[in-house]
Amino acid sequence: MAAAADEAWCRETVPRVMELVSTRLPQREVCALLSVSPWCHRALTSNPKLWEVLDLHEAKKAGERLISALSLARYRHLKVVNLEFSQDIDDRHFLHLKEMGAILLEELEFLNLNACQRISDKGIDAVTSLCPNLRALSIYWIVGLTDTSIEHTVKNCKKIMDLNLSGCKNISDRGIQLVADNYQELKKLDITRCIKLTDDALQEVLQKCSALESLNLYALSSFTDKAYTKIGYLTSLTFLDLCGAQMRKFDISQFDLVCTYY
Repeated sequence: MAAAADEAWCRETVPRVMELVSTRLPQREVCALLSVSPWCHRALTSNPKLWEVLDLHEAKKAGERLISALSLARYRHLKVVNLEFSQDIDDRHFLHLKEMGAILLEELEFLNLNACQRISDKGIDAVTSLCPNLRALSIYWIVGLTDTSIEHTVKNCKKIMDLNLSGCKNISDRGIQLVADNYQELKKLDITRCIKLTDDALQEVLQKCSALESLNLYALSSFTDKAYTKIGYLTSLTFLDLCGAQMRKFDISQFDLVCTYY
């Protein structure tokens, strides 16, 4: 009877406890728990809530680890992939995933590629083609990206609500025009240090993306009052970053929002 009780404890109680505890643990520790026992492995891998986030930020060999993870059934319901500052990841990893054919991240909502400098326009095309229902894309400080990346993104991902292009210095008015034309329900936009943009680009965004709630225009001294006066189109705006703005006659105090500027 004691042996049967011990086995029941190992088969049922321990896996259930591990499953409850795992919801509060970092994913790295959850992965470690998979090796506790076959029963724990089965209980944890069958709980899709535990595998909705794949966090590989600053990770070594992140590209290889991404490919390995996405080959596992438990990651088929991913909602978040974080590769921020994973410098060893490049186009070939995304191209490989695309060529695998069976990988399609239909439930992925947020992709963070911040500062992944080895990714080019080709890589953006490959990765966005895998996640058609993406709602948030962050490509902060990938300085080699061009308007072609925006073309790929608007073609592959129709539901973007949050777009961070901060530091993408080669994005021009043409790229922002694509954003304005295709993402008119956009809620958040960060174009910090997108230094090629002109008043014309900003006006397109302000006129067409009227649902914006957050807009970052940090370190963009090229914009003038000609564009800033169109901020009134954004009736839902609650946050605006104008640090570095060269405003002369425009009075931002008329708007009810959190504003950072000098």
